[in-house]
Amino acid sequence: MSSQSNRSSQSNRDWNKLNQQIADCTACPRLVVYCQEIAETKRKSFVEWDYWGRPVPNFGDSQARILLVGLAPAAHGANRTGRMFTGDRSGDFLFEAMHAVGLCNQPDSNQKSDGLQLIDCAITAVCHCAPPANKPSTEEIGNCRNWLDQTVDLLEPRVFIALGQLAWNETLKVARERGWWVTRKPQFGHGEVVTLDNGWKLVGSYHPSQQNTFTGKLTQRMLRSVLRKAQRLAES
Repeated sequence: MSSQSNRSSQSNRDWNKLNQQIADCTACPRLVVYCQEIAETKRKSFVEWDYWGRPVPNFGDSQARILLVGLAPAAHGANRTGRMFTGDRSGDFLFEAMHAVGLCNQPDSNQKSDGLQLIDCAITAVCHCAPPANKPSTEEIGNCRNWLDQTVDLLEPRVFIALGQLAWNETLKVARERGWWVTRKPQFGHGEVVTLDNGWKLVGSYHPSQQNTFTGKLTQRMLRSVLRKAQRLAES
């Protein structure tokens, strides 16, 4: 077996181990209870589903050069399906754009067994549990920082895509604590690019929430433009 194959196999093992640890996390009692309650009560349209109801692990390529950072799983989306951005309209919008630019193999994301594969990218979140009102507390975000740190250490991505201002701010915290960014805090904006002191890039994007996509604040053209920019930066 070649050294490259050995590295790939080790990366997959480390990636799977990290994701299992995330799924087993019980650091935030409020979120543990909420995710389980949602899984038990369900939504009428998903009454036949066996909800995941736990922290949702990272998803994607274990050697990704591009890391998308989202906010948190949706109560009846990823908290139901067990996969990031899967089973809700935000995910439909995101994966349609990712497929259009070649970052995944299909435009649909309905369930974990649907064959979706990401290409040279991975998806993580600031908070891995679905929070009430989609608003994790500062303490809960802090508890989840360990998983974001470990994800960054494992992947060493060349480019971060922050899906929303909260993801932007938390990614900058990771960078600052590692000494990758010590200057004045850059303002979040769709399409904004920050070059970190280690040479990696941070790209901002509006979150593909229904609030943004239904109002036209974020369009497919806008999101695809950001994704293509991230691809170019990863290659440069």
